[in-house]
Amino acid sequence: MGLRRVILGTFVVGALWVLLWIDPTGGVQSDVDCLKSIRDTVEDPNNYMNYTWDFSNHTEGSICQFIGVECWHQNENKVLNLKLSNMGLKGHFPLGLQNCSSMTSLDLSNNDFNGSIPSNISMLIPFVTTLDLSSNSFSGEIPENLANCTYLHSIKLDNNQLLGQIPWQLNQLGRLTSFSVANNQLQGPVPSFGRNVLVTAGNYANNLGLCGPPLSKCEFKKGPSANVIAAAAAGGVTVGTISLAIGLFVLMRRRSHRKKEADPEGNKWARSLKGSEGVKVSVFEKSVSKMKLNDLMKATNNFSKSSIIDSGRTGTMYKAILGDDNVLMIKRLQDSQHSEKQLMSELETLGKAKHRNLVPLLGFCMAKNERLLVYRFMPNGTLRERIHPSCDGETSDAVDWPTRLKIGIGAARGLAWLHHNCNPRIIHRNISSKCIFLDTDFEPRLSDFGLARLMNPVDTHLSTFVNGEFGDLGYVAPEYSRTLVATPKGDVYSFGVVLLELVTGEHPTHIGRASDNFKGNLVDWITELTNNARLEEAIDEGLSGKGFDSEVFQFLKVACSCVSSNPKERPTMFEVYQLLRAIGQRYDFSTDDNIQMPTDNGDSQYLEELIVAREETK
Repeated sequence: MGLRRVILGTFVVGALWVLLWIDPTGGVQSDVDCLKSIRDTVEDPNNYMNYTWDFSNHTEGSICQFIGVECWHQNENKVLNLKLSNMGLKGHFPLGLQNCSSMTSLDLSNNDFNGSIPSNISMLIPFVTTLDLSSNSFSGEIPENLANCTYLHSIKLDNNQLLGQIPWQLNQLGRLTSFSVANNQLQGPVPSFGRNVLVTAGNYANNLGLCGPPLSKCEFKKGPSANVIAAAAAGGVTVGTISLAIGLFVLMRRRSHRKKEADPEGNKWARSLKGSEGVKVSVFEKSVSKMKLNDLMKATNNFSKSSIIDSGRTGTMYKAILGDDNVLMIKRLQDSQHSEKQLMSELETLGKAKHRNLVPLLGFCMAKNERLLVYRFMPNGTLRERIHPSCDGETSDAVDWPTRLKIGIGAARGLAWLHHNCNPRIIHRNISSKCIFLDTDFEPRLSDFGLARLMNPVDTHLSTFVNGEFGDLGYVAPEYSRTLVATPKGDVYSFGVVLLELVTGEHPTHIGRASDNFKGNLVDWITELTNNARLEEAIDEGLSGKGFDSEVFQFLKVACSCVSSNPKERPTMFEVYQLLRAIGQRYDFSTDDNIQMPTDNGDSQYLEELIVAREETK
């Protein structure tokens, strides 16, 4: 009996070994193969994956440091979420995804993928809860097999070139809560989703001819009489059918061509607002003149691409030039699953947040499925544009040290105010150099504060994490993959990366001055230099020897403390502000200071529990 147990046990262990194919590092080899396949089959002109996807590193959790990869646990090579949005990727849908067998979320949006969506997609990504293929060039029909991805909560296929009908089988997805296919070439009746699916006419806008609730009623014309059919048959039905097919083909081509001519800038969504131009813009300040949606559309040339200032996870920002030479910034908010009442309540709260280092939210406009936010214009653009001018192929004068220090102090003051003095206190969640705007005097202004909570339905911490609410690539605190909860110390980490950008001049995701075999991000590079007592090498060469060396190195040390892997070792934002303020005391950057010392030292357990409780009750 004992021998039989030993044999059986050996067989089970062997079987598991074969099924899981565990590599020597303890990670799941299939997930590693999955990412290798993606890197090898997808075009990556910006080299995002080539810079960070280093497969020569065989330590546990090595793939968890890759750009766009989030793991179930940082010490296990098991992909939880693959978020490759807005990376300029090209090619077909990566079939190697089938090896990421535990993945729960896939985001390939805002790239240049083409070809058809695989007909066996449920075999490739069987356990995904969110699927975002929007803003690509996918063509062909939506596969019926998508209905077999039974765990799906959200499907986004808008802004592609999809044809044919929407499979009615999708109404069998019992967990589905949101669905969007706007701006395609679909036609026919839409699926009859249940009450749990939040879908509006805007989710179907700008297609060839969709019908059914919430759109117009489908009309089915009665066929001709038997005598007519017989006459038609006698006259030659074959020739008629061929002629009809040719006519339909020509008509469709002309219609598609007209659509392209009518929308040369690619702003199809703006055309869906036809008939809503009279909707008023709700404003928070009496000094702002009364506006309507039509004014915003004229001021942005119907939200053309030429008016785009910036684009990120919370939405796209447009420059709006009004008739009276007044210039504003209009943000088109990404899809929000909050009700209009909830959204208005949140925006009114954000509109009351006034501070010298915040971009003023002047008002908002809700029209059909679109949510537009109105901000004061910041003439010197974003910090990212100033510190990394090569990102957009442009050149600009290097930002001198006093200006960089001023930006760091002001941005710290704004974030400290959100954390410690704002009522209610706000965790930003999306701190990056892209969300820090600069006014005429290069005074920094934080944008996007409070917007992360408007992007996705808050049902569980898992959905919050896999939907990517914790920041842009290179800025996300490492503990978020374990805790799935946003905290003030997570903001401190992201802000620390911004400080590193200011003092090093390097990008958060790839390092120009690192050795060829280095594949990590900015924080990894700083850690490596620190461990080898070479931290001084991180300082931007343009700052050295200009009489600021002591200030620059102190600034760098503050940045390093912010990006500590242990959240408890990071300072609070109040402390960060005070440290930077001390470094820049001779410049008098912090006059009229209004940051009060927090009574709870800025980051008490009570504050974090309060924030978590608020999230859970939404």
